[in-house]
Amino acid sequence: MAKKKAAQPKSKALDFSKYIRWFWITFAGGTLTMILLFLLASWGFLGDMPDHTRLENPETNLATEIIASDGETLGKFYFNDNRTPVGYEDLPKNLVDALIATEDVRYYEHSGIDARGTLRAITSLGTSGGASTISQQVSRQLFVGVASTSTISRLTQKIKEWVIATRLERQYTKEEIIAMYFNVYDFGNNGDGIRSAARIYF
Repeated sequence: MAKKKAAQPKSKALDFSKYIRWFWITFAGGTLTMILLFLLASWGFLGDMPDHTRLENPETNLATEIIASDGETLGKFYFNDNRTPVGYEDLPKNLVDALIATEDVRYYEHSGIDARGTLRAITSLGTSGGASTISQQVSRQLFVGVASTSTISRLTQKIKEWVIATRLERQYTKEEIIAMYFNVYDFGNNGDGIRSAARIYF
């Protein structure tokens, strides 16, 4: 009887070590797969990627604005997008702080990809919220396009967002990326960009 009781903990310990081993194998395999896909996207194997010139001069549709000599806007003409760009220095601090607090709390700590947020989203299967950083959202708005409903296509888009986000972080300052976010975001009701949205809603 004593021998059987002594053997049970050992058996349980062996079973537990098996689960630990499979966890690390799965984790390592998943990490290596993501690195490989990241490299493939960087080399253009997952579809068109913006080059240095396109990153430096992203295409955005701007409205034509008529301004009086005193600086007041007399009127605007636009086809699809009612967008008038603003600089970071024109954005209220409270607005910037609210964006970071709600969308990307570790914005100033990462280089385009929030590893902690991404790992949390993967382990919770997306139930604890998304992990897209502000830089990733800008890359989607400017270069990737509307999120696909297909799981495979969406995964490809997400990897492209990661690659472009890291490139944006190398090419622009954090403040410039925030300004880009507010200038490209669609706030609804023809509020394309923060300046148009402010005039429409307030």
